[in-house]
Amino acid sequence: MATDTDVIVIGAGHNGLTCAGYLAKAGLKVTVLEARNKVGGAAVTEEFHPGFRNSVYSYSVSLLHPKVISDLELESHGLDLMSRPAGTLSLLENDHLLLTRDDAQANAEIARFSKRDAQRMADFDEGIAAVAMAVRALAVEAPPNLGGGWRDALNLLKAGNMFRKLDSKYQTVLAELMTRSLGDYLDSWFEGEALKGVLGLEGVIGNYAEPYHAGTAYVLLHHAFGEIKGKAGAWGIARGGMGAISESMASFARSKGARIETEAPVSHILHDNGKVRGVALADGREITARFVAANVHPQILLQKMLDQTLMDDDSQRRIENYRSHSATFRMNVALSELPQFTSMAGRGDDHFMGAIEVCPSLGYIQDAYHDARTTGWSKRPVISMQVPSTQDDSLAPPGGHVASLFCQHFQRHLPDGRSWDEVKDEVADMVIGTIDQYAPNFAASVVGRQIKTPLDIERDLNMVGGDIFHGALHLDQFYSLRPIPGHADYKMPVEGVFLCGSGAHPGGGVSGLPGHNAARAILKQR
Repeated sequence: MATDTDVIVIGAGHNGLTCAGYLAKAGLKVTVLEARNKVGGAAVTEEFHPGFRNSVYSYSVSLLHPKVISDLELESHGLDLMSRPAGTLSLLENDHLLLTRDDAQANAEIARFSKRDAQRMADFDEGIAAVAMAVRALAVEAPPNLGGGWRDALNLLKAGNMFRKLDSKYQTVLAELMTRSLGDYLDSWFEGEALKGVLGLEGVIGNYAEPYHAGTAYVLLHHAFGEIKGKAGAWGIARGGMGAISESMASFARSKGARIETEAPVSHILHDNGKVRGVALADGREITARFVAANVHPQILLQKMLDQTLMDDDSQRRIENYRSHSATFRMNVALSELPQFTSMAGRGDDHFMGAIEVCPSLGYIQDAYHDARTTGWSKRPVISMQVPSTQDDSLAPPGGHVASLFCQHFQRHLPDGRSWDEVKDEVADMVIGTIDQYAPNFAASVVGRQIKTPLDIERDLNMVGGDIFHGALHLDQFYSLRPIPGHADYKMPVEGVFLCGSGAHPGGGVSGLPGHNAARAILKQR
């Protein structure tokens, strides 16, 4: 059958661009259709106040896989990743916990709160790192489908063999991380509330759960298998903001012949007799193709773009009940000066080149969760701050700075029926006021701000519930169960349709791996 193109990629987010790049590199004719007026999805940079630019949604780099960087020649296409030279500053009442990249300093700082914790920290880090590397190896492979054929059995055997090679003590760590709650796991290691708070923050980033929910320890692991410039577990930023990642991917894909069309929303996928035929666009056009790769939320794909009656009753039930609510509230602020944290007076500005956290204890996380459950948002939110302009002066005018604020927990639906549009400024004031308690100059230094509520994220990016991961990364929506059983291998109910977004394995974050893995599946089917 003659077609207009070999592959249509729906959505020019970073995973869609990754998928398009690999397929174009393999010689396929690729057309990318993006609903918005720019590429990048959640990995975009915008000027949000005159002279001030920043990453709008995703804001930090670690999970972007080095294979994707290398295969797509991203550095040759303009990508410049910079490691964060500082570590983490956790803000406490009248104090702080400062963990720099200097192991001796970090150990001494932890010992200020607990000598026993300082003695255990190296073993804790070693276990997380060992297991993270094993999980990372699985992240570039398609998971086996439950009840599948011989290929699925082989993939399951490969996964089991990978973990069998782990030392027995790390096998125990893996079992605990996959089954225990974040709180129980950290309590089993440490006694210092400040240390457990800052470590626990990694487990609730984009994860609407209290720290003692069973299975929440895994998200701690998910955030640990990245790297920057060969250093495992490190975090960094992209010069020019996260949009630089997307622009470099788009540049590579175009260099291999891919065509990228913006302001081209897809209405639905065309198919005949169980095989894909192409897509219908909102403007009435139809484009035919042999394959369609969808970088969209699984519920959007399976319930709106495809006829959900193509699935059996059990699969329909599962996708209807797919949990998608990361409870994330995102802000960018333009600053006339750097925050002056009271507890850091006289200590210089090096800590601004790392992460700055408001998450003093596991109890603080638990309170934030319960506030959100009852009133819609936490009155004392968990906040992760980054000030990328201290490393990248292209983001702000001389003397000014931009700060990224990533906040939890904020429900997708407010319990009193109000809209986020009604309360967004009130909540933004509360977030700024929270930081002002630690840096009394902060509120006065804010000259502009950009607010992204869960509703904004859903409307802007078609992320159901504003979920930055395209669905909760809980164990029943993970690996062979992601997005639903029977479709973990990126293949959807219509032959030739593939899921290449964060709703597929290995999940959310700017990794490029769902796009990479889906491209491999398409090339195998070809």
